Amino acid sequence: DLFASVEPILPSLREDGIVVWVLGSGPYPLGVVALQELLDTASEELEPEDAWQPKDMNDTCLYIFTSGTTGLPKAARVSHLKSIMCLSFYELVGASGRDVVYLALPLYHMAGSLLGIVGCIGIGATCVLKEKFSASQFWADCRAEGVTVFQYIGELCRYLVNQPQCPGERDHRLRLAVGSGLRPDVWRSFLQRFGAIRIVETYGMTEGNVTLFNYTG
Repeated sequence: DLFASVEPILPSLREDGIVVWVLGSGPYPLGVVALQELLDTASEELEPEDAWQPKDMNDTCLYIFTSGTTGLPKAARVSHLKSIMCLSFYELVGASGRDVVYLALPLYHMAGSLLGIVGCIGIGATCVLKEKFSASQFWADCRAEGVTVFQYIGELCRYLVNQPQCPGERDHRLRLAVGSGLRPDVWRSFLQRFGAIRIVETYGMTEGNVTLFNYTG
């Protein structure tokens, strides 16, 4: 869906030796790899371990978008070690394999993909992916899917608090909300309105090496 945004700069990317992969069958210009064709023909058998195991866990695993805490928006380097550490994120905040996690954050950020998706894999939890957050549908989604954990950024909680009151907004199984950027006034309003939900506020930079957890509430 986003290929049209990249297409005008393909010549400069090629000059820099950057290969563009697209999840789709194409056709695409020279130098663009259509991943769908490769996936369709790929073997189900795993390659030998030495072909995919990193030689050094501090080597780059992937680059991920960061919105600019340390300057301009850019692709931040994430090591294999940091990716694997994300497997334990939900365990650190008190979730388990019995939980159903609601995720509506963009997957090009670390919070959505590495903490959200990889974190669910780490504990074996069910992940409910919402393509676009909807404050008006949120509690109905939670009831329909049996959601017990919500991963937020602070603005999402503010959107929920600013919604008109509706029947059933306390009729849910949500027990834990975890995320970043929740203002104290929204925090208090969220709990008063929606019930006894444990909130764990966290903060960490994609390109940093320290993470903070507010375990005490």
